[in-house]
Amino acid sequence: MAYPETLLSPDETIVSQFRPHWSRILKEMLLVAMALALAILIVLNTDGRTYDFLGLGVIVLAVLFGLRGFLSWMFTEHVLTSERVIYRTGIIAKQGKEIPLEVVNDVAFSQSIFERVVGSGDLLIESAGEHGQSQYTDIPKPESVQTLIYKLREDRTLALRHGPTANATSAQQLEILSRLHDSGKISDEEFEAEKRKILDDGSR
Repeated sequence: MAYPETLLSPDETIVSQFRPHWSRILKEMLLVAMALALAILIVLNTDGRTYDFLGLGVIVLAVLFGLRGFLSWMFTEHVLTSERVIYRTGIIAKQGKEIPLEVVNDVAFSQSIFERVVGSGDLLIESAGEHGQSQYTDIPKPESVQTLIYKLREDRTLALRHGPTANATSAQQLEILSRLHDSGKISDEEFEAEKRKILDDGSR
């Protein structure tokens, strides 16, 4: 399910979009397979409708549990854009989190032995301000995603240091400038100089 372009800012582009790794729903898949095997054993080794209904009940419960996990996986998405790291989840009730690239300070990944074999892992993003630390689990190829976030962050920081976007209002420019300053991307002197420039341009 593609991220809605209507939610992007005018100059923002989607760089990468993906769901959690398939191992997220591995236990659900195993449970359904075991339930099917158990139901077949019940039907083949017993007589009577009672046992047939018991086998059917086992299958239905397992499928419902598996479907719940599958839908949760299906409606969870990670999106990397030229401006933000976005996480969204939820089928009907939605929740999510967005981290501006310019406030990202550090990105760490971790993998267990099993995760290295299947190609998944966890990401820990440390960012300035109110965002703090954000952990994301079951990320496909987490080392590659880590590298991509660093590249996008540097591209974003360079673009902003050459001047906030021309289409942004003075308030938006000041907000971007504050993020760069709070995350240590620009010095106090650079912050004050750019701030005066924005305020002077806004008063004309």
